[in-house]
Amino acid sequence: MKKEKVDQAQRITPDKLLAVIGISPADNLQDFSTVIPWKSKIAGLQVRGLFGYQKLLDTISKDISVFGPWALAAAWQSSIMDTFITGPIKAQARMAVGSGRNPDLLADMNGWIYKGYTRLLYTLTGFFIKDGKFDREKALRISTTPRGKDFLVNYVEEFAQLEHAYGNVGLSRLRAMKELLKCLLVLITETPFASGELPFAKLSPDGSLATSFDDYLAENRIRLENLFRENAFDIKEYSERATRGKIGYSDYEYVEGALLHRVKLRYYPLPKGIKPNGKIIYMCTPLINKPELFDLAKGKSVVEGMHREGYQIYLVDHGDPGWEETELGLDFYGKTLHDHFLNIIKERHPRAEIYVMAYCMGGTLVLPYLARRAEELLAVGKQMDIKKVAMMEATVKFDDKESGHKPIRSLIRANYDPLLMGELFGAVNIPPQVIEAGMNEIQPGVQYTVVLGFYGRAEMWDAIEDSAPFLFWLTHGTKFPVKAHCQWIQNVFIENQIYEGKYSLPSAIQALDNKPVDMGILKKAGVVLFDYRGKRDPIAPAGSCVAAETWGQVGSGNVEVLSPCLNRTIEKNIGHIFVVSRKHLAEYLEMVNVFYRS
Repeated sequence: MKKEKVDQAQRITPDKLLAVIGISPADNLQDFSTVIPWKSKIAGLQVRGLFGYQKLLDTISKDISVFGPWALAAAWQSSIMDTFITGPIKAQARMAVGSGRNPDLLADMNGWIYKGYTRLLYTLTGFFIKDGKFDREKALRISTTPRGKDFLVNYVEEFAQLEHAYGNVGLSRLRAMKELLKCLLVLITETPFASGELPFAKLSPDGSLATSFDDYLAENRIRLENLFRENAFDIKEYSERATRGKIGYSDYEYVEGALLHRVKLRYYPLPKGIKPNGKIIYMCTPLINKPELFDLAKGKSVVEGMHREGYQIYLVDHGDPGWEETELGLDFYGKTLHDHFLNIIKERHPRAEIYVMAYCMGGTLVLPYLARRAEELLAVGKQMDIKKVAMMEATVKFDDKESGHKPIRSLIRANYDPLLMGELFGAVNIPPQVIEAGMNEIQPGVQYTVVLGFYGRAEMWDAIEDSAPFLFWLTHGTKFPVKAHCQWIQNVFIENQIYEGKYSLPSAIQALDNKPVDMGILKKAGVVLFDYRGKRDPIAPAGSCVAAETWGQVGSGNVEVLSPCLNRTIEKNIGHIFVVSRKHLAEYLEMVNVFYRS
């Protein structure tokens, strides 16, 4: 067809193409604020019921004197269930975890849908890319000719198959991917949706388009060109390629003799040219994440920032727990390893002051350790040797009234089953996919916002590369030891033992061994606490990060109080993972340095 005739031909509209898909789970017509994995929830209830029933049968079978022949029948039925039902379920779950897959078969299928959808986006975009640029002439021919229209319809049908096989509804990752598909259809047809919807458009305060339609198209061509060039449609696959499976900016070495099970102690030597200030920072990381959150990339590294001030740094690296860690509890992760590591640090640096910096769960667990350490030292007539502790989004209070944890606690009470956790993951530990599922419930729409935000910034090529370390960290969690996980949920989240003074730890001093830790001794021992918390943090709500105002010191030299009623607490308009923002990280580094040096 000649160009004159092509230009005059009727373009297919994005509405007509999208109508091929129809209404799917990716559309979120229910206007849910988070992901609802409804198929997985139904399957989970069934599995939970099966294991609960088998537990009942086992209970009956053990008491022949009471149940008589019913006990024998229960034992026989339990054996049949274990052979043909619950046993295969356990085997499947453990094999999936061992191979790095999601033990939830339905969620695992959703993962393949994500992969398939992003590959379709890549190939369809690539069809219109010539020499790195979006080929408008080709898009014109395809969107106006009968053969080209059939091509687009057939291609969109492949998207439709994936969307209708999806097992979630709500603000899911697939919902964000569909926004990019809509954007691509508008670019191909150079026609807005009949509703006026323009994905990724810049809007004025009144909701109108801030640019011309032509400028919108030009901007989004760049967006798709950048994503295609980097093959960055799938955030997980892209982050793996871009980082080559390794994140972290600063050089470190593992300290000899500091290996306990799979937990290691990292030492970050000062860069050349920086003089040590005589102070050590002992960084305590959460059990559920890679420790590189402290050292993601240049300009996004707590380690780098504290190095500039002359601090020498040691960091707890929990590794990826294996079968030998399944029976390790919070007495190990919250006491034994800290004793061992701090003793090594003190031997290596006998004259240095040691400060603590802890993020999230790392702070929750290290604080009672420090209280027990103070108890032990004071009991033998010695002074507390660690007197400054900086807490980053670290929760210590878990209740249904003031802490902000009522939604999380309600979720746990409704869904958490320690029996099921032990049965499914007792030999392999809690996989990161299970932890991620819980986090997604806590953070409404986080799956959607992360992916949509990444696509939204892709107009700037540097933003794609800049996001890779964080995306890798986000999508590559670590396992959580089973016993420690059950204790964390029951003792800390549900019973609120730390805040209420009921949390116990072992001790070499008999009078203290496995007795409740006196958190109030921190004040008596002269320990100064610094809380850095966020108003927009759903994981560690501001009302739960109250260590400083509960057990902190009062006196001169304190960090400036920004809220009148709080002592040594800094509250910012930030979310949980604020360190990925250069601006927010810089603010934190400045304030924590003032705190340590005051």
